[in-house]
Amino acid sequence: MEIFTTIINGIKTKEDFIKFVDLLNLDFKENSEEWENKNIPDYLEALSRWTDDNMNGYYKYIDFPIPENIAWRIFADILMAAKMYE
Repeated sequence: MEIFTTIINGIKTKEDFIKFVDLLNLDFKENSEEWENKNIPDYLEALSRWTDDNMNGYYKYIDFPIPENIAWRIFADILMAAKMYE
């Protein structure tokens, strides 16, 4: 998990984000037993719940400013496009 924290903290570009997503996918393939949510419905539900219930608390816990002016539309576009993209 520590490697993910380092990578996440270094994300500055689209390419960094793509590398992170690829690494996350590889981690699931190699370590799925460590994942709580092993299918898309469970993963999306957890994503929604965490964003709603825990996001602000997480940033407070790691002593990081709560993000403001988040471009939420971009997350929605990415998730929607991945539904249809081959």
